[in-house]
Amino acid sequence: MTSLQGLTAVVTGGGSGIGHAVARALSDLGARVAVLDLAPEAATAPLLPYRADVSDDASVRSAVDAAAADLGGLDILVNNAGVGAAGTVEDNPDEEWHRVYDINVLGIVRTTRAALPYLRRSAHAAIVNTCSIAATAGLPQRALYSATKGGVYSLTLAMAADHIREGIRVNCVNPGTADTPWVGRLLDAADDPEAERAALEARQPMGRLVTADEVAAAVAYLAGPAAASVTGTSLAVDGGMHGLRLRPAAS
Repeated sequence: MTSLQGLTAVVTGGGSGIGHAVARALSDLGARVAVLDLAPEAATAPLLPYRADVSDDASVRSAVDAAAADLGGLDILVNNAGVGAAGTVEDNPDEEWHRVYDINVLGIVRTTRAALPYLRRSAHAAIVNTCSIAATAGLPQRALYSATKGGVYSLTLAMAADHIREGIRVNCVNPGTADTPWVGRLLDAADDPEAERAALEARQPMGRLVTADEVAAAVAYLAGPAAASVTGTSLAVDGGMHGLRLRPAAS
């Protein structure tokens, strides 16, 4: 993996799950990394923790400004903060639709808006958004979540077009079902957690859940100088879930 020595990064939702794996991966490659999270205390040294709520513009601006000041600038922004949602279009009231959109889509808008003045000064400016297989494949019981991630996918393309002439690359990763705390909570709530996990694993052609570290490696590539000509791209890290159509295994 290409070194990120000398670069600085902000990762939202970096206190747990994929975000924490991303923050550690970028740091391990030499970047100085700030973590923005509702509970940033999980981000231990050398990660720099800042409390931020991506649903609150003032909170985001304050945290991004503080992180950029402490880091001495900003080269990489990873928009990872988000929440899950289950159910069909009938199962969530308007208030929940507004809440999840406010975090998953507008959270990216707020953080990017706050970071752009700093990214414009960088000789290596990159934004990576955490999207999802839910943006490109129809998954059952994920109507609200899928709608927000479809928004993230389209937003990534629009941002890439808007900022390419400013030297800012914008891409996204599309994880399949990942072994994260959120998925763990879904499994714990299932009538038969073991059967539910087996079903999720079987849905992915590789036969297992994606790991947070695998997603982090993809983010690190997109954020780094090795991807200098990559913008407006979605990188699937899904065990083949979106693109492959396998025949049933022989019994």
